[in-house]
Amino acid sequence: MKKDIVIPKVENVYVAALQEWNDDFMENTWYAYLVNDSDEKLETAIIVSNASGLINGEERKTSTMRHAFTEVPANTAVKIEMIEESVLELNNNFMVTFFKGNTLYDKNFSFTAGSINKDNLTEVPVIYKDGVLAQ
Repeated sequence: MKKDIVIPKVENVYVAALQEWNDDFMENTWYAYLVNDSDEKLETAIIVSNASGLINGEERKTSTMRHAFTEVPANTAVKIEMIEESVLELNNNFMVTFFKGNTLYDKNFSFTAGSINKDNLTEVPVIYKDGVLAQ
């Protein structure tokens, strides 16, 4: 029965966007990170990302990117991907699935259109730099 299914709540795991210097583009670029602020490692972490929304009244959608990490140690962060400047105007979604012990966890993290900017900076756990946390 549905009432017997327990869906565990994801706690102390975040997706954050941080701006860093990019030598290839010779400018600051936004990067997405998976942050594990828990005392347990994340195993078999899979992240599926995409962006969609309206630009100049026209529906836009990016390709779907998939990333996998065998392990994300406790109290660490791993870089997921660069966030292209042109997709900051779109809703950026990161579906994160991982194991903690024998339990499977799953959560969708979203940056709403325009939310990745310097006005929304806050200190990111574990990294201790200013960034934007996904909801």
